[in-house]
Amino acid sequence: MSEPVLVERKGAIAIVTLNRPEVLNALSPEMASSLRQITYELEMDKSVRCVVLKGAGKGFMAGGDVAGFHDELDKNLQVHVGNMLDDYHCAVRAIVRMDKPVIGSLHGAVAGAGMSLALTLDLAIAADNLMMTLAYAKLGTSPDGGSTYFLPRIVGRRKAMEIAMLSDRFNAEDAKDMGLVNKVVPADDLDAAVMDWAEKLSSGPSFAYGWTKKLIDQSFNSDIDKQLEAERDGIVSCAGSADMQEGIRAFVEKRRAEFSGE
Repeated sequence: MSEPVLVERKGAIAIVTLNRPEVLNALSPEMASSLRQITYELEMDKSVRCVVLKGAGKGFMAGGDVAGFHDELDKNLQVHVGNMLDDYHCAVRAIVRMDKPVIGSLHGAVAGAGMSLALTLDLAIAADNLMMTLAYAKLGTSPDGGSTYFLPRIVGRRKAMEIAMLSDRFNAEDAKDMGLVNKVVPADDLDAAVMDWAEKLSSGPSFAYGWTKKLIDQSFNSDIDKQLEAERDGIVSCAGSADMQEGIRAFVEKRRAEFSGE
């Protein structure tokens, strides 16, 4: 059997590919475990300055492995699902904690756990053939994977209720209009568009990106006084970094900054 998740390095960019194309990359216990291990490793790897997450085959991820759930109906579905989510949610936490940008390359089916996973990413570019739906209600279950955290923060509470409870499908342009993806491109141009952003980010001020991600994420649970203090901590910390010092020198010398990520 092939590995359920693949990793490829292109310079400072790590490309993570969900690799169960025969089932539209449905999330299985093996994929969840692999994703947990890989995200942990990428989180700790300082030579990686940007991560791209994509799906092999015709779609990004069509959700959980429902066939696998069916096989567990006469055993213990609760244990099966719980164990898988223990690994999967650890991967979600690692993605959120990473002090480097994570870009989603989204195409075809982005459903259920696939939509949840897409919502956790910092940036997302969608192919024009994207079909997105939260889908959990169709199986008679509540959402997971961080979707109930990220979705209302992106679209608001009432729209999140509609998306979660009705489980309607929507296309790439609808997703863009709701802020669920940053950009829509023709399917044939998806890889090039994602790599363009990844290359820019991987050569950018990685130390500052880490602080920017942390500050934006924590702002939803902070008041203005705490946020201002956190922003002070961030820029003071950046002032001691090689990247900010290089940025200042480059600005004064009227040249392009060459950031090291430190």
